[in-house]
Amino acid sequence: MDASTEQGESDGGPFGPALFNKPSARALRRVGVVDVGSNSVRLVVFDGAARSPAYFYNEKIMCGLGAGMSETGKLNPQGRVRALNAMKRFQRLSVGLETGPLTCVATAAVREAGDGPEFCREIEAATGLRLWVVDGREEARLSAQGVLLGWPGSYGLVCDIGGSSMEMAEINGGHVGRRVSSALGPLKLRDLKGGRKERRKYIQSVLANISEQLGEQKNRLFLVGGSWRAIAKIDMERRGYPLHVLHEYRMQPKELRKTFRYIASEDTEALRNRAGVSSARMALVSHATEVLNEVLHTFKPHDIAASSYGIREGLLYEQMPQLLRDRDPLIEACRFIESKDARLPGFGKTLYQFIQPIYKSARPERKRIIKAACLLHDVSWRAHPDYRAEVCFDNATRANLGGLKHSERIFLGLALLHRYSNNRAVSRFHELGALVDEHTQHEAEILGKAMRFGAMLWLRKDADLGKMRWYPKKKLLELRLTDDAAGLYGEVAEARFLSLASSLGAKTKVGRLR
Repeated sequence: MDASTEQGESDGGPFGPALFNKPSARALRRVGVVDVGSNSVRLVVFDGAARSPAYFYNEKIMCGLGAGMSETGKLNPQGRVRALNAMKRFQRLSVGLETGPLTCVATAAVREAGDGPEFCREIEAATGLRLWVVDGREEARLSAQGVLLGWPGSYGLVCDIGGSSMEMAEINGGHVGRRVSSALGPLKLRDLKGGRKERRKYIQSVLANISEQLGEQKNRLFLVGGSWRAIAKIDMERRGYPLHVLHEYRMQPKELRKTFRYIASEDTEALRNRAGVSSARMALVSHATEVLNEVLHTFKPHDIAASSYGIREGLLYEQMPQLLRDRDPLIEACRFIESKDARLPGFGKTLYQFIQPIYKSARPERKRIIKAACLLHDVSWRAHPDYRAEVCFDNATRANLGGLKHSERIFLGLALLHRYSNNRAVSRFHELGALVDEHTQHEAEILGKAMRFGAMLWLRKDADLGKMRWYPKKKLLELRLTDDAAGLYGEVAEARFLSLASSLGAKTKVGRLR
């Protein structure tokens, strides 16, 4: 995430009033979205901090509505039956889940099929649900907005592949720019006559036209869609990548081309099982790799990022007021988690202000992770003490949090681990340690110990604990406590303060705040 998105506290930034309590945000606390695609029909119910929502419910049916459309011009009959049954189920679920009216969107297959309008009427008659059939450019815009939900301020090219189409949209500074829709979906390519050679000529021709419309796009390429996620899973499997979180997974063009060759050379069923890809999705992967290979050749992105956010998240983003869109998704999510799960909601702000002097020279992108850690420092207190540190690490590295690079997930997890333990050898950290260098590991340990000490002075969420001062040139860590906090500075607190100083390589000085 671009560091420029961080807001200062003086202008209502990350520790300003909690936006999830405002009426405009509360209205988005449980939102149901149905995506009727060419390959799958999916219901997602978002719940929680609207700026970085949790997936309260997520169900997908692989209906294959677009299968065979190239020949018949109509939706797959079996797919229609399955999709109708899925919509009936989703409508009933929405009542039980109290989502309010479902927002239902249909993409390439329904908009292009001769019987698409008839299918929409059938859905409405059976369920009362109206399908919003979007054109290709609108689909591209919504997918790009989904990416902006997780990466506000991002720039680059969003590439969303479905079963029957592929959309591209440029994003820059939080805005969606030019956008294009094409017929480069795997289901359509599968029906193309002439084999691989003809497919390649067709793909190259379509991409040349797209390139003329979009111009040079050599920044980051954001991949949206199930076929791209399947390729990313296989890339992880080939590399032995230890953190199986698809969102924000980064790839380099050269390495991704190795994965294309790997896919072509391996037994499909064995590879599918190793990578955890469904049979229906794996059936489209070979055609998707042909497209992606030519996308890389045409646009030459400097790197590639997998996005778990797409059109469904874009529909949620569409409903957000601008004030909510402008907030940092990581900080908003952590604030919401603290409000639900911490023993003393609101103390995270006090803790951050107390330890902040250690981080005066920290970069803005690091400070936001420190803020997130302070908000999450106490949310895992219900875990068994013997496993609490490891639970903290697992939660942070695998949680559904937007605006986090994988290296930042590890840093956050390790800091929270050290909030409860001086020893990281007992955790699963060793599996992921290669993703961050030793200096970063040490920084996370310092942060964890600072939070571990600060939590010992726990009075109330707006307590005046006193002041810490850090003199890096003198290697001196000074602590001046208020009268209230001084009464809490017992043996254990002193030991934790000395442990923090030891990690900093510092001498200590302790006194009263006058």
